[in-house]
Amino acid sequence: MYETYYGFSEKPFSLTPDPKYLYRSQSHGNAFDLLQYAIRRREGFVVVTGDIGTGKTTLCRALLEQIDRTTFTALVLNPFLTEEDLLKRILQDFGVISREEVKAGRLANVTKQELIETLYDFLLSLIPIKASAVLIIDEAQNLPLPVLEQIRILSNLETDKEKLLQIILVGQLNLQTLLRSPEMRQLDQRVSIRYELKPLDAETVAAYVAHRLTIAGGGAAVSFTAKALQQVHRWSGGIPRLINLICDRSLLAAFSVRANRVTPEMVTDAADSLDIQAPHACRFGWFKRRASLFAAAAVVLLSSAGAVGASAYLYERFVDGERVVAHAPERLASQIVPAVPVPAANVARSLMAVADRELPAEAAFTILVGSFPVGLDTTAADVTALTDWLEASGFRVFLADVDLGSRGRWRRVLAGSYTDSQEARRDAERLRAAAPQSDVHLVSADFAIGMARMREPDADLRPSGTEP
Repeated sequence: MYETYYGFSEKPFSLTPDPKYLYRSQSHGNAFDLLQYAIRRREGFVVVTGDIGTGKTTLCRALLEQIDRTTFTALVLNPFLTEEDLLKRILQDFGVISREEVKAGRLANVTKQELIETLYDFLLSLIPIKASAVLIIDEAQNLPLPVLEQIRILSNLETDKEKLLQIILVGQLNLQTLLRSPEMRQLDQRVSIRYELKPLDAETVAAYVAHRLTIAGGGAAVSFTAKALQQVHRWSGGIPRLINLICDRSLLAAFSVRANRVTPEMVTDAADSLDIQAPHACRFGWFKRRASLFAAAAVVLLSSAGAVGASAYLYERFVDGERVVAHAPERLASQIVPAVPVPAANVARSLMAVADRELPAEAAFTILVGSFPVGLDTTAADVTALTDWLEASGFRVFLADVDLGSRGRWRRVLAGSYTDSQEARRDAERLRAAAPQSDVHLVSADFAIGMARMREPDADLRPSGTEP
């Protein structure tokens, strides 16, 4: 339709992961360079994550096009495989077995161990010819745990000097949460490079759109106005897949009136027709709707604690009586946390953890996202809403009920379990960025479940004013 009218050789905003359309933004360019570096250096495990539609598969395709002939590659796009099927797919991509052999069922009776030995023999055969092998697995967040464990075992295929198989796991943001689970600790410790693809900012969105128009051959025949590109960024949130959807529909709208410029109104109409909601309104609405409940929790805590300077803090924190303003927790911590260790008998312990959501015993840190008074009619719905939002954002959620004596019982909603404080801080920052009006903060696991602290906590691990 509009392709012929505007002189495009093909659809400029197709959703297919065509590597020639990869726009090397700072984030995508860094990821591409890191992957090339990892392959050259045989770094072992590499993990690349990104939100849905950020261009992970396109990045993989572009990487494969740039790999030299001395590197054998296997690309797994379907993660829903058994361990044996995964091994067969890898051997097939490496050219060790043929697709016809697999289809004919000639390998039906071959054991998993035999498949591994065949792969090992192939990898060893690459050493004399100075070749290497790379395995890329897309949508890795959907890999079953037994298959992930099999992949970890494959990473043990090595000589005394180097890894024989470079493994790259590509997936959505919750892949990192999956790898941090206790069951995956051995695999997680083998990851040498981690990188998260970021959405495009407003300036980069404009460059991205121009890049795709130029590659498709019609950059001179039609263009987006500056305000239209601002609308594309607003509606897409910088997610390449959404940009493609919106721009494709916008070009169709321009074609229908034979216009050579796409206007902001066309972009807005395109987003409406696609039923796309502005990301901030859609994704963070829960926190805005529940801000008053966070405020109520803070008031209960501070009034019961009798903290010095609480009135001034509340004035600053609850300006306009609605919005919770995030402040550095260390400033409030000195008011509500004892300055010296207290006997365990004087500190309330956890009453219970909700079934199947108990914080693992080995966890040292977690992220406190919300706390709700037990007994209110709305608490269950609030906890469910927050839990659903966190899990959709890729976090593993834990719940703990704590008894604070005269201050009542509270249900804490916790995101993630960590042994590495730096990793925990990064995820806490990610949540704070997603919900800037909340008081998300990092706490120790002991505090999270209501256990006594036998030493003064680090400043940024102390509970803030909204936390009971």
